[in-house]
Amino acid sequence: MTDATAAGVPALPDSPESRIAPGASALDSLPGHLMMWVLIFSELAAFGALLIGFQIARALQPEVFAAGQGQLDPALAAANTLCLVSSGWFAAKASAAAYAGSRQAKWRWTMAACLLGGAFIAIKLFEYAGEIGRGADIDGSTFFTLYFLLTGFHLLHVALGIAILLGVAWRANAAAVESGTCFWHMVDLVWLVMFPIVYLMR
Repeated sequence: MTDATAAGVPALPDSPESRIAPGASALDSLPGHLMMWVLIFSELAAFGALLIGFQIARALQPEVFAAGQGQLDPALAAANTLCLVSSGWFAAKASAAAYAGSRQAKWRWTMAACLLGGAFIAIKLFEYAGEIGRGADIDGSTFFTLYFLLTGFHLLHVALGIAILLGVAWRANAAAVESGTCFWHMVDLVWLVMFPIVYLMR
């Protein structure tokens, strides 16, 4: 029970509290639309398989992976981590603004989230350019094959997430905005797991 409910103030008709009925299953209580969660879980499974493969390959070829990591720039990856974490917070603010019925605030927070997502893409492409300039190649070693596959797959999801955020913000349905925010948090979470595995672990 929320403070508002305890005080006798009814939940908003389109608020998360109003969608959780007594006796509802865990799936019914998930924020946003169920089909978005089907997509999120499938994408998490795909990233999980890639990360497990990355770790197995590291165990089999530790010298190759150590040499490959030596060509990466953890500072750029840390900057991208800051971009995505901040962007996730802005996306959450956009979802809250949508439920509050504030269209201007929803767009303001959504655009802030998307701009930081765009900054992530720009930094990552700059990082790729430097790595390729230093002789890195997707066919050069097992490390760089998996590195470009894993980070490139994630980069595509960042671009897709930006498109989803803009698309759902265009609609007045707060649940759609919340669904887009859930997808964006998935992209954020995957990067938070990838960052130490790819850049920091030895």
